[in-house]
Amino acid sequence: MSAKTFSLKHKLWNPEARLAYILLLPAVLILIAFMFYPIIYIFLMALFKTDKLGRLKEFAGLANFIEVLSTKEFWQVAGRSIIWTAIGVITKTIIGMIIALLLNVEYKGKKISRMLFIIPWASAVPISAMLWQWVYHPEFGLLNHTLKITGICSHPPVWLGLPIPAFTACMWVDIWIGIPFMALVFLAGMQSISEDLYESAYIDGVNWYQKYFYITLPGIRNIIIIATLLSSLWTFNDFNVVYILTRGGPAGSTDILITAVYKSGFEWLKFSRASVMALITFFILSIISILYAAIYFRQEFS
Repeated sequence: MSAKTFSLKHKLWNPEARLAYILLLPAVLILIAFMFYPIIYIFLMALFKTDKLGRLKEFAGLANFIEVLSTKEFWQVAGRSIIWTAIGVITKTIIGMIIALLLNVEYKGKKISRMLFIIPWASAVPISAMLWQWVYHPEFGLLNHTLKITGICSHPPVWLGLPIPAFTACMWVDIWIGIPFMALVFLAGMQSISEDLYESAYIDGVNWYQKYFYITLPGIRNIIIIATLLSSLWTFNDFNVVYILTRGGPAGSTDILITAVYKSGFEWLKFSRASVMALITFFILSIISILYAAIYFRQEFS
């Protein structure tokens, strides 16, 4: 045994290392029981036929995938999920950037406004969704009442009872909840930019437009990439908003992949179908993550 091999073995199996392994063992067992085992079982259920209790019956191979991918309903839900995520993330990014720019200006009451602004994001998502459920109420809701008394719309729609208004209403709630996170992250990035750059630009006679596109935006470029990646993952998997507001209705018009997975598995007890859609969701999110990582590292090392 060479000295190098002996040194490595000693580092990995000395008394301190053995103690560390013992202390880490409970955490590893918990991860295996509550994370890795369910993931492995989802892969198995996607490849097998299952009964109403989720027990594996017979090997199906790719038949479950073909069955799911050949249905019109799946492609409608998948397309709706992409639209939901794209519009949601873009809107959160744009509005969050505008608000961050406004909060970055010195004025009286700035700390109070920041504190009030964080409330939608700091509140629990189910509570926010239930609040908006009352706002959208067709008879007693604040939104329809405001539209009527202001004369904007004398006969406002039943927001959560029609396909397009319901999907739009759910999307707005998700955006409303997510904007503060984006704004605060962008604001933190802006405050990390050196004031010397802005002072030099002011001396050179640079206008606000040029300051933003040549100083602020490049200075928080990596922060924007990371924030939009997190927002994409959270928005794509935003189960609470849709399920609390509409439960995927009316007639499945607001279902996205994550709610369709839940309903297939726990309401219709079609565990193989739910597992296939869960794996497809995982595959889509993996692609999004890889693309963002490629963009991030390209920017970082360019």
